[in-house]
Amino acid sequence: MKFNGFRHLREGSKGLVRNGWMTFASVSAVTVTLLLVGIFAMVMFNVNKISDNVEKDVEIQVFVEREADQAKIDSVGSKLEQMPGVASVRYSSKEDELNRFKEQLGEGSQAYQSVEKDNPLHDRYIVKATSPNETETIANTVKKMENIDSVEYGEDYVEKMFNFLEGVRVGGIILIVGLTFMAMFLISNTIKVTIFSRRREIEIMRLVGAKNGFIRAPFFVEGLLMGVLGALIPIAVVYFGYEVTYNALQPQLVSLNASIFNLIPPGELSVQVALILLALGAFIGVWGSTTSLGRFLKV
Repeated sequence: MKFNGFRHLREGSKGLVRNGWMTFASVSAVTVTLLLVGIFAMVMFNVNKISDNVEKDVEIQVFVEREADQAKIDSVGSKLEQMPGVASVRYSSKEDELNRFKEQLGEGSQAYQSVEKDNPLHDRYIVKATSPNETETIANTVKKMENIDSVEYGEDYVEKMFNFLEGVRVGGIILIVGLTFMAMFLISNTIKVTIFSRRREIEIMRLVGAKNGFIRAPFFVEGLLMGVLGALIPIAVVYFGYEVTYNALQPQLVSLNASIFNLIPPGELSVQVALILLALGAFIGVWGSTTSLGRFLKV
């Protein structure tokens, strides 16, 4: 018996209507699942971007002792540039630091006037590591060097930020996996009900020589259609919802000059997430259908 694509598509569509309430329950489960998956996918993509931005923004602030002369200051810079794992070294003299202090507070401020005559600031080197993982190692090595007053790289802030971002990622993945299996279970049960209600028809088809592949096809289509239908609403909600969210939040982040928290533009992210949801919906439907048929046909 030959494979007939149109016939199997028609039979699969009929199966959706024939098991109306079960189909509705399964499609609803897929819709809710993929809606949450889409939301968490948007969050996780942006979390990864923020994490990358934080990593790129991490700098080691090396403050040279105030008593060090220019030769010692230059020696510190040379040693920093030669250290393994260092990507770049930028120097800022105590005069540059004072000018930056003036820009922040204003030349007429009392704080500036109190330090203008006797500059208490340090010469400073700004060091960036080739990899964020090297930051702590470099900082600890620099602390042991001569003519170093202090070394800072915001270790507490960076560690807390990374721990928070990692917690969001892990929690999102666990929730997504759990919801996906729930949707698979419901679709699998829907297909089981369909097969049980048509067991006589299946027996007759097998008696006249229909192969298991031919019998499977309508149910395969039915599961695929349920998965795809369940993905349509989440795709629309995520696509338009993220654009609204981006337009509302991004100007606020720009005004705060919080470049590390910049969101991914909608055009770059929405299509990607939409394709993921569509593929995941189809996979959930096909998987639920395949597992059910394997048990009933005893293949």
